[in-house]
Amino acid sequence: MQDIQGKVRHEVQGRVLKITIDNPAKKNAFHPQMMEELSDALTLLEQSPDLWAGVICAEGEDFTAGLDMPKFFGPNSTPPEIPEGNVDAFGLQRQCSKPIVTAVKGICFTIGIEMMLAGDIAVAADDTRFCQLESKRGIAPFGGAHFRYISRAGWGNAMYHLMLCDEFSAEEAHRIGLVQEVVAKGHETARAMEIAETICRNAPLGIQAMKVAGRKFIEHGEQAAIACIPELRDRMLATEDMREGIASFVERREAVFKGR
Repeated sequence: MQDIQGKVRHEVQGRVLKITIDNPAKKNAFHPQMMEELSDALTLLEQSPDLWAGVICAEGEDFTAGLDMPKFFGPNSTPPEIPEGNVDAFGLQRQCSKPIVTAVKGICFTIGIEMMLAGDIAVAADDTRFCQLESKRGIAPFGGAHFRYISRAGWGNAMYHLMLCDEFSAEEAHRIGLVQEVVAKGHETARAMEIAETICRNAPLGIQAMKVAGRKFIEHGEQAAIACIPELRDRMLATEDMREGIASFVERREAVFKGR
């Protein structure tokens, strides 16, 4: 393993866990160990009560070119070992309940788009190039693109880019709803951090409950989302943060939430 380059590192900045893909020499391509490290970082975010939001970003000029294919499919390759119960990078087995903002730039191909769509909000540098090109290589997307493109962009826009396997711009990604903001190159991570920090000024339990309820609608439809409202309401009305929110409104001051 001594020849393995690249890693996924993380650092705590206030209430935000900043997760950085760090393999710029290979355009931030992922090897199996990096996938394990990303899963561990997302699981830390999920499990730590002191962390209320996450930001995923990258070193160098590119977000990621995708998988380092020989390390996943070569004769001496070994698959990533993701512990049971961990949050996975694509949110297919277990998704993080806390908000995740992703900052993309340069090349954002294949799994880069799928990791971005597994989060909640995406900020793209204006030089970002997107491509879901698996079907040019005789395979298909395995990380959630086949349904998350549809939920974000609608059937026609999803099929257009998934079937053409074309390269498209940040402007196009913004037009169809895959990303929420486009900023000048070099400002994407700072803007993602700013968004995450703004989210963290709101009541974290309320934010997490909204995400869970939203996922309920995506996965099971409107009636399931309606059915979860009574339990959601009872849980939120019993929190210290609800009482603080009302008190701050009455006293005309900023609320100080504690996540309880």
